Amino acid sequence: MTSDEVRDGVTLTNLDRPLFDGAGAAKRDLVDYLDAVRDRIVPVLRDRPLSVVRVREGQAPFMQKNVPSYAPDWVRTVTVWAESSQRRVSYALCDDRRTLLWLANQRAVEYHPALVHAGHWDRPTHLVLDIDPPSAEAFPRAVGAARLVARALADAGLSGAVKTSGAKGLHVFVPLEGETTEDVAAATRALGVRAERLDPALATTAFIREDRGDRVFVDSTRSGGATVVAAYSPRVRPGVPVSFPVAWDDLDRITPGDFTVRTAARLLRDADPWADLMPEPQRLPRDLVEEGHTIPVARVQAMHEGKRRARARRG
Repeated sequence: MTSDEVRDGVTLTNLDRPLFDGAGAAKRDLVDYLDAVRDRIVPVLRDRPLSVVRVREGQAPFMQKNVPSYAPDWVRTVTVWAESSQRRVSYALCDDRRTLLWLANQRAVEYHPALVHAGHWDRPTHLVLDIDPPSAEAFPRAVGAARLVARALADAGLSGAVKTSGAKGLHVFVPLEGETTEDVAAATRALGVRAERLDPALATTAFIREDRGDRVFVDSTRSGGATVVAAYSPRVRPGVPVSFPVAWDDLDRITPGDFTVRTAARLLRDADPWADLMPEPQRLPRDLVEEGHTIPVARVQAMHEGKRRARARRG
């Protein structure tokens, strides 16, 4: 009896092998799950430069951006100049079931699409705030911080959809229309600060971890060339949890561990909650954008502060 099979012209191999140490799942569970949700996950990946996290047996997980040279010629790609590494990177575009199955057979567990479509590099389709609690046990506090973000959005005349990150926190997505990268980044910073201002004992925008204490980090740095794990994507974690859409009113009734490659497809039935819960694309209020342009970029500010503290310790 073989564990290999063919679907949509893609040869799938070693399906009954463990997916990774501690997964509690086989490669078949990954392939079957992604195939079951293909009509939901492909639309959020389509035409977006894609990075994936792969796992090979006996090796640590790794992020892959460049499509390997042995990829089939029917896997669409887009080549982008990466300023950080000073090289050209050929990203996969996961536009169909066949490409998704091929990636799954490569043990691509996590799917991290860009926030832009290929060829539209300065037009982010979403503004994203990453709600990151200090520990998995603090998920209820992450829910509280996400509600602060929802209030800040509402106060600005905006609305968004929320999903579990598949790790310990939440992601809030706001669909946009016709905004530039710089303005989206500015508005994201302003929303983070406004959410923090609503309850500074619960939420913080402090980029340096030691400054957060037990507060929930509202990460406003997911803009520009950043990626965010896709809705419905599995994660390389014990039990293989899935980043799963949740209605705002249901947040108090769930935990991230409720959604895994073995449970999520069944919970979905015939629904596509990410598409159903996502508002229509919106324009950013100018006052929000203008406020954001006065707020320092968190990574840059943290870098300078880190250097200052290092000098102080040496002194």
